Amino acid sequence: MDHVRRISQLRRRMNRAGFSGLLVTHLPDLRYLSGFTGSSAALAVTRRAARLFTDGRYKAQAADEVKGAKVEIVSSGPAISAVQWLVAQPGVAIAGFDPAWTSVAELARLRSALPSKLRRTFLSALSAPLVEPLRLVKDEEELELMSNAALVGCGLFEYILGVIRPGITEMEVAAGLEYQARLRGAEGMSFDTIVASGVRSALPHGRATLAQIPRRGFLTLDFGIIHNGYCSDMTRTVFLGKPQADERKAYEAVLQAQEAAVAAVNSGVSCGEVDEAARSVLRKAGMADAFSHSTGHGVGLEIHEAPRVGAEQKTRLQPGMVVTIEPGVYWPGKFGIRIEDMVAVTQNGGRVLTPAPKALIEL
Repeated sequence: MDHVRRISQLRRRMNRAGFSGLLVTHLPDLRYLSGFTGSSAALAVTRRAARLFTDGRYKAQAADEVKGAKVEIVSSGPAISAVQWLVAQPGVAIAGFDPAWTSVAELARLRSALPSKLRRTFLSALSAPLVEPLRLVKDEEELELMSNAALVGCGLFEYILGVIRPGITEMEVAAGLEYQARLRGAEGMSFDTIVASGVRSALPHGRATLAQIPRRGFLTLDFGIIHNGYCSDMTRTVFLGKPQADERKAYEAVLQAQEAAVAAVNSGVSCGEVDEAARSVLRKAGMADAFSHSTGHGVGLEIHEAPRVGAEQKTRLQPGMVVTIEPGVYWPGKFGIRIEDMVAVTQNGGRVLTPAPKALIEL
């Protein structure tokens, strides 16, 4: 990946925002800009230089991974070292920091490390993120990594269908899925695996428990893996036994809503329009009140990124963005259904990255 180009793009954004220096501490941003995958670091960027600060645990790793920035190993906090380096650079009068990733306590520590006359003026909160907009649009290499991660997820779904049976616990289903994910090359899961069966399927975020899979009812599986740092995310809902007419009707409505929103994905379309494509189908089916969350979100180095695919969201989709499309309906004490795909925005539509079956599977 061209980290030098990414830092150059960041510098252009810094210039437009009026910053001669920038402190980057959010680890996914660090990875995006420099390639560093460790758990403790800070990146300082000026108009002419970039320096990554980390500790001795990562000396060899940083030397191997970091591109586009010089590495400095420090014994004190990397962020403090980065700020002290920034203040010493010629031409850097003000350095920006992202308040979304800097606590009040951390900011106080950083300012206390500065010369007293600069403590109030040198560090300035960004009014809008500078790195996050760069991460919105994925390049070809990123899209390939995400496609590979999504296809591993599809394989996991096919595998777990042969594991699911009444009487085993949700935890057993999640464990089998996660073990297979590791065997297939996943660095880890991108979030806590959701296995919600029977009445628990009405919980949108029903993480796996010791509850036993019932003989009859819906089972929602929502999971993702991390592959070379990039996340996947998919949801499928299956049925154990024979669904009744109202259950089948609800599933078909969610499927139609999901497919309508996938079809709405296109370059230049607003996220609100995609959300409405799903919501209008469920509204016509009389199920709008049971759809209690947004239609989707961006995915990348983090499982939840911009943009948000929700009601009245104005962000317009661009080729290279990757979003989830995941409408659902939930009736507490009864059941719930959600279907989710990852979709890459193209010049003339959207490419589904998770082509696992979506027609109702009866086990």
